[in-house]
Amino acid sequence: MPLVLAATPLGDSGDASPRLAAALAGADVIAAEDTRRLRSLAAALDVRPSGRVVSFYEDVETARLPKLLESLRAGETVLLVTDAGMPSVSDPGYRLVAACAAEDLPVTCLPGPSAVTTALAVSGLPSDRFCFDGFAPRKPGERARWFAELAGEARTVVFFESPHRLAATLDEAARALGDRRAVVCRELTKTYEEIRRGTLVALARWAAEGVRGEITVVLEGARPQAVSVVDLVGEVSSRVAAGERLKTAAAAVADAAGVSKKELYDAVLAARRG
Repeated sequence: MPLVLAATPLGDSGDASPRLAAALAGADVIAAEDTRRLRSLAAALDVRPSGRVVSFYEDVETARLPKLLESLRAGETVLLVTDAGMPSVSDPGYRLVAACAAEDLPVTCLPGPSAVTTALAVSGLPSDRFCFDGFAPRKPGERARWFAELAGEARTVVFFESPHRLAATLDEAARALGDRRAVVCRELTKTYEEIRRGTLVALARWAAEGVRGEITVVLEGARPQAVSVVDLVGEVSSRVAAGERLKTAAAAVADAAGVSKKELYDAVLAARRG
């Protein structure tokens, strides 16, 4: 029988699927990030788990692997649930899935709530291409390097942050990336859900007043830099020197940069005339 990764509600138990309720009732083993939260969820769903319940949080994840793998090899169904959202997405689970893959043990998933895609969907920022970057680094030096890596990221970025570090992170982001648009999603699907949109500077000012709850941040990607045809003359000249025809080289470079082929061609000729 398989390892079953099951997404759990972010806050509203009504978001739980019937398949999740059935899995909680029928699994041989339930590995839970927080066993108290698991029992609260089961009670809200009016489900009585019949299998063994074991804790499976970050500090014990590695130590729990051998027993869980043993259960899977014996044909038992192991259900993995975290506090909220999808297991292994900035939550325990990745190591167990990797271990199952290494032994060719079956793994399946009960899809459902995810703070990442929920925040992205409501953000109003481009969602056709995005990346998820986990939790923002805690240490200032690591966080500065992290923002430096994000400076040229054109995709929308989703990340998690703790409420007490949110203001400092947004302020540092504004200084490192410029005053981009961003969205702070607080307590998604819960009673006090709040979606706050604005620029990084404005959001940092708001967060400085004090924020509570689970936080997901959606950050606008880097805006494309305007390219001048003059800046591309050298690249065309290098390709011509390597044996490429001028018109072919100018057309290829212009297409890649999104500029006018004719303007670039004329700029190369003007540069040759000195």
